[in-house]
Amino acid sequence: TSAFILFALDDDKIVGGFECTPHSEPHQVSLNAGYHFCGGSLVNENWVVSAAHCYQSRLQVRLGEHNIGVNEGTEQFIDSSRVIPNPDYDSWTIDNDIMLIKLRQPATLNSYVQPVPLPRSCAPAGTMCRLQNTSRHLVPLALILFYPYFLQCLNIPILSDSDCRNSYPGMITDSMFCAGYLEGGKDSCQGDSGGPVVCNNELQGIVSWGYGCAEKDHPGVYTKVKLNNFSNVNIYLNFLIVPL
Repeated sequence: TSAFILFALDDDKIVGGFECTPHSEPHQVSLNAGYHFCGGSLVNENWVVSAAHCYQSRLQVRLGEHNIGVNEGTEQFIDSSRVIPNPDYDSWTIDNDIMLIKLRQPATLNSYVQPVPLPRSCAPAGTMCRLQNTSRHLVPLALILFYPYFLQCLNIPILSDSDCRNSYPGMITDSMFCAGYLEGGKDSCQGDSGGPVVCNNELQGIVSWGYGCAEKDHPGVYTKVKLNNFSNVNIYLNFLIVPL
């Protein structure tokens, strides 16, 4: 039941991953409200895409970071001007778990801050994708030395729709897909929510939910960007960019 679903909201990290090459994922952003609580993806200089369950009415977007524990001189901190969860988001079923964030001022694009392309089509099962996560937030003081400051990466395949639905009977909607390894051992986890799933240099998914972390037969579940019922992210962004 939904009581067993663990959202990526609290104090863990990617399981089975590795430190990303510094600034190799310049689209990755950190959402902050006095602390890092979710990830997101820059899709142009004005807009960030994240998960609707990460919603806060006011937040700060941090871009250009690799090690969140030090000032690297590459960071940009920009407040939100609008935070727009998908109006069709269902917090009970976690359907349509996608959100748009309008930056108060445009991001300065450079080698450390770059948008990720939106998908032209959905990637098929078997496609290898990369997750990223900025960790070490909301961590108990006694454990803080064991948590990384730096951006972590993880490469995982998209799973078939049948494997996904068999892993979570009756819980997978058309706006979701699964990625990872059915044998477990590698997965997104708490603190990764809203972060990107990038396949062939396109933003195919958003970290959404799962059962535990890296557990056998329970892969991570992600929001489809291309086929999400947010009037199509491309169309919705084009619609919003004009009047705002």
